[in-house]
Amino acid sequence: MVFLEPNSESLAQIHVFSEVIILDNGVVRLTISKPQGLLTGIKYGGMGNLLDIKSNELNRGYWDINWSLPGGEDRYQLLRGSEYSVITLSNDNVEVSFKSTYDPSIPGTKLPLTVDLRYIVRSGISGFYCYAICERPPGCPAFDLAQTRMAFKLRRERFHYMAITDEKQRIMPMPEDILPDRSKQLIVPESVLLINPINPDLKGEASENLFYHVDDKYQYSMDNKDGGIHGWISSHPIIGFWIIFPSHEFRNGGPTKQNLTAHTGPACLAMFHGTHYIGNDILAHFEEGETWSKVFGPFFVYLNSTTDMSKAHYLWIDAKNQRLFEESLWPYDFVSSPYYLTSKERGSATGRMFVQDRFVSSSLIPAKSAYIGLSGARTEGSWQTESKDYQFWVQTDSNGNFTIKNIVPGVYGLHGWVPGFIGDYLGKELVTISAGTQTQLGNLIYVPPRDGPTIWEIGFPDRTASDFYVPDVNPMYVNKLFLNSPEKFRQYGLWDRYTDIYPESDQVFTVGISDPKKDWFFAHVDRRNADNKYVPTTWEIKFNLKSVIGGIYKLRLAIASANRTDLQVHVNQMDIKHLVFQVLNLGADNAVCRHGIHGLYRLFSVNISSSLFFEGDNCIFLNQARGGDALCGVLYDYVRLEAPVPSEGS
Repeated sequence: MVFLEPNSESLAQIHVFSEVIILDNGVVRLTISKPQGLLTGIKYGGMGNLLDIKSNELNRGYWDINWSLPGGEDRYQLLRGSEYSVITLSNDNVEVSFKSTYDPSIPGTKLPLTVDLRYIVRSGISGFYCYAICERPPGCPAFDLAQTRMAFKLRRERFHYMAITDEKQRIMPMPEDILPDRSKQLIVPESVLLINPINPDLKGEASENLFYHVDDKYQYSMDNKDGGIHGWISSHPIIGFWIIFPSHEFRNGGPTKQNLTAHTGPACLAMFHGTHYIGNDILAHFEEGETWSKVFGPFFVYLNSTTDMSKAHYLWIDAKNQRLFEESLWPYDFVSSPYYLTSKERGSATGRMFVQDRFVSSSLIPAKSAYIGLSGARTEGSWQTESKDYQFWVQTDSNGNFTIKNIVPGVYGLHGWVPGFIGDYLGKELVTISAGTQTQLGNLIYVPPRDGPTIWEIGFPDRTASDFYVPDVNPMYVNKLFLNSPEKFRQYGLWDRYTDIYPESDQVFTVGISDPKKDWFFAHVDRRNADNKYVPTTWEIKFNLKSVIGGIYKLRLAIASANRTDLQVHVNQMDIKHLVFQVLNLGADNAVCRHGIHGLYRLFSVNISSSLFFEGDNCIFLNQARGGDALCGVLYDYVRLEAPVPSEGS
């Protein structure tokens, strides 16, 4: 195996021409349009251009944004600079800028942002850094920011192998395979059934009863907390192209936000803001005149290579090690922008979290593997939809201890959630972070929602539906990558498997007898009837009460995802007198159709009068009341019924 090692004699250089500039460090050479800042060429490892030479130069390496005026339609726009400048020029480091300045005096509807696109090449480093500075100067009109990212389109005839995790790696379809003459579009626009792919291996194998192959970019989504590196490996020559996030602080939605990574194209994405798996709740709303600035990145594009085909897999291993190295360097000390703060300009916070639930333990419980974060959000759980400010998250150790490092100074809400317990933690006081100091947060006590002892519970509270039954995929719609995989929920069309399992009547779950992993379908969706129409569904939870305690029982519904659902809860009879909860048109997560196991977490606490229960057999009905929609529904995380606490002396 041979990697292109950094050459101590390779100096960072810049060559300026009329329409392009070239950044070169002896290992990698970038060609960037001037003054637009579009990346049109990457030369490395014996390949003249890693980017797709069959694509227009506008669509090879580019930044883009989705935005809208308040109440208006979504607008898609390429981000381009209008002013080129050199920020840093030395033998060790070259940083260049492509800036577009918002000018309110120019007539017409235009993006109310000043955007500065930056590229950095360092001496002898096998890759390059990219980031963007977005700023709203005074006087900007109101607008909503939906998505921003940088995208790379790689050589389609060379890059065929995609890698996202140790388990999620595969040879991908060609871009021609998803065109109408070689594929069939399915009910989800991004999903296609490969009918006649160029690579015959992607047709499936009749011996396995796999007739076709489905491809959908959403099947390769990742939580921020689980991602950080993804990319492609080419053939002839063998080159790895990797996007590495050394930090997620500049991405919206916190650690559980799901983002696209790589997909057929071959495309490789660096996502910063997006609405996927959340919906419009996560839009960043800016009022007229509101000022704002944020640095997106830098992220690192790492390049490696080998001459030995049998060692190609080691490119992935090497890239994972490079990710760890980049994380150790964060925040970088070579970025030249006053908006980007170095380690000395940042602060930290440390503390320990406990859980207090007297119905679980009489003692405080160390919050093991809890997520603790600082965010601009000020209410419980709203960090999930926070998009304007930076967020800083860590996981606690087995004793609940944590230290959050390299925090941008400011005032934050302190947030958290603990696997095994419902709800969200929110600190009572805001946290002020100052440069060069460590804020002592002390012992944090999270008291999860709880009124009484557990009568029964279904699932495990981890903000996903992964503890429930995920069916095998219909053989017509297989993606082989997710066969025998812990992420089998990534397969296409699982919503219709509910009808296959329950063709005429709905799911009935009997507490104490049924097994959530076998008998609780992961998604509460409509059922397709004989006329091929989707009809509402009602699930039953049957249980026995040896006695009924006077007072208010509490039903906890932890929702992992919801999409256009009308959810009703009845007790023992389905009529208005026994309706105890109703919420209409809940959610726009699209987690089911985008092959996710969670979206925006919600918690509902339902009061149920003891007068509605009987001594003996009882039933709670969960009614997904909206029909006519194949993709509406709800993913439950956890369901619990609590008894009233008897008053003293009763």
